[in-house]
Amino acid sequence: MIAEANAGVLAAFLDYLRIEKGLARLSIGAYTTDLLQFAEFLLKRKRDLMTARRIDVREFLQQLFSNRVDGRSVGRKLSALRHLYRYLLLDKRIEHDPTLNIESPRQWKVLPKSLARDEIEATLRAPGEGLGRATRDSKDAAVLAVRNRAMLELLYAGALRVTELVTATLEDLKLEAGYMLVRGKGDKERIVPLGRPAQDALTEYLTSGRPVLATISESQNPRPLAKNARRAGHPSTTPFLFIARGGRKLTRQRVWQMVGQASAASGRHASPHMLRHSCATHMVENGADLRTVQTILGHSDISTTQIYTHLALDRLRTVYQKHHPRAKAR
Repeated sequence: MIAEANAGVLAAFLDYLRIEKGLARLSIGAYTTDLLQFAEFLLKRKRDLMTARRIDVREFLQQLFSNRVDGRSVGRKLSALRHLYRYLLLDKRIEHDPTLNIESPRQWKVLPKSLARDEIEATLRAPGEGLGRATRDSKDAAVLAVRNRAMLELLYAGALRVTELVTATLEDLKLEAGYMLVRGKGDKERIVPLGRPAQDALTEYLTSGRPVLATISESQNPRPLAKNARRAGHPSTTPFLFIARGGRKLTRQRVWQMVGQASAASGRHASPHMLRHSCATHMVENGADLRTVQTILGHSDISTTQIYTHLALDRLRTVYQKHHPRAKAR
């Protein structure tokens, strides 16, 4: 009976996120995972989502910390619970919000990691420098290097998320005007300006990279085309900006792998999101105002953007302590 009650609540809430809030499939999947975990926790206490108390939420979070779940993940789960109970409260299905006045411990507020400028430069150069070590056919490797360089430049120049990169279409790119239309979370659109290095890399990719990738036959491709790619028609007609061999849609996992390989040249292992954080941090360090950075990142609340001021201050303090004669430790 309890499980059935939880299923009904979750189904209604997820419909709300999908239809009214317009959240992406991956975001809804994350909400589902977090809320199911809390529902299972309540089930052992013979309670359901509708009857959860504040002490249940607190002890659930404490259990997560006891199981060595990192603070960022715990904070995400608390955010999911807050969204659920705010929805139930507004829908008048509950009278009290059990997440009310539950503080976020300091360890949850983890600053995002970013690369230094020399590390960014090494990462952006990596695809071209790796050609000499390539084991595939030299032409194939050169085309992939051109594509990867363009993706890295765009991730850093426009602070794009991985999903925004792999779902970007040719029509979204306004290369001559120097900007790109990006569809972010909740299907919200924003305009992202592109610097000259990104424009040059994209021009080279569109001229000598993408056409070759689109025409590589399936027999030349070491991995078979996915069923949905076959159904989509001839691969060269794909609308996506970045494609894999044979015109297939690029996967998020492949982008993560590519960024990890390229960042090895800097001596650090980076993720695509670290390039996004690096873009924001470097803009703030160079004096960009938070409203501009907020617009480029696509944050709905400027308080989310303000964290980059802390990153810039931390780096400023480190440089000061290293170089100022009165700041050095005795």
